Amino acid sequence: MTPLPHTDIRTTGWISHLPAALRPYALLARLDRPIGTWLLFLPGLWGILLPGGVEAGERLRLALLFAIGSVVMRSAGCVVNDMWDRDIDRMVARTAGRPLASGALRMRQAAWFLALLLAIGLIILLQLNPLCRVLGVGSLLLVGLYPLAKRFTWWPQLVMGFTFGFGAPMGYAAAAGRIDAAWAALYAATILWQLGFDTIYGFQDMEDDARIGVKSTSRLWAGQPRLFVGTCYALAVLALLLAGWLAGCTIGFWVAMALPSIALGWQVAHLDSTDPRRCLMLFRFNRETGLAVALAILAGLTSR
Repeated sequence: MTPLPHTDIRTTGWISHLPAALRPYALLARLDRPIGTWLLFLPGLWGILLPGGVEAGERLRLALLFAIGSVVMRSAGCVVNDMWDRDIDRMVARTAGRPLASGALRMRQAAWFLALLLAIGLIILLQLNPLCRVLGVGSLLLVGLYPLAKRFTWWPQLVMGFTFGFGAPMGYAAAAGRIDAAWAALYAATILWQLGFDTIYGFQDMEDDARIGVKSTSRLWAGQPRLFVGTCYALAVLALLLAGWLAGCTIGFWVAMALPSIALGWQVAHLDSTDPRRCLMLFRFNRETGLAVALAILAGLTSR
């Protein structure tokens, strides 16, 4: 089995060893592409690490819960997205092979799978404090509405930032048990970071999106891709620095933030919106960038 042409769907590796009946569910959940899980988990990890005065054992417990929750809720988000977009996906080369678009799964099967994922997510949510439970329930509205954004606004990537970036305020609230200015700055940084990298991701689909009338931030800024993505990333770095200052991070954080700042600048310098392969590579590089931010926050934590 080989990857489908003109798509990032992967049917090789461990996916190919699953029973045939389970394979479409794994593909529907994007388990073949863990990058999305990383990009959901990392902001949560930032939030868990940022506040001071939290025991190491509690941070580790929360990190494990958020890691499992990221797999589950990212999968649930993908199911919701594909249920809304199955007709659009059939007309886009990169997404035509998705299980609902291709007919490998039916809507009823997807709905039952979604119910199972949400039940697991609820069990994980109940392990967190009451503030996190309220935030978690509220985030479901964003998960449900995000797929509609591309039909009504040129800024679906911004809506995605609010949705996928919600792990940051959840992680902070789980660790600190409160909402404050550092919480808000961290969420803003995450939204801006995700707006930038999801715009890069969207450059892959511009021709198909234009043909079928789907709106995107990528299409809106196709004429000035580096200016837009660079602005998003620069503002994200400033917001991260503000969050670190508000949270009391010391010299280790400020020094270590040079690494993710350089990584973001490198992405902008190498961005070519007409090269889908490069855009996908740059998008995926945000896993390493996000890990670098986590290390910077950890460096600031250990020096407090």
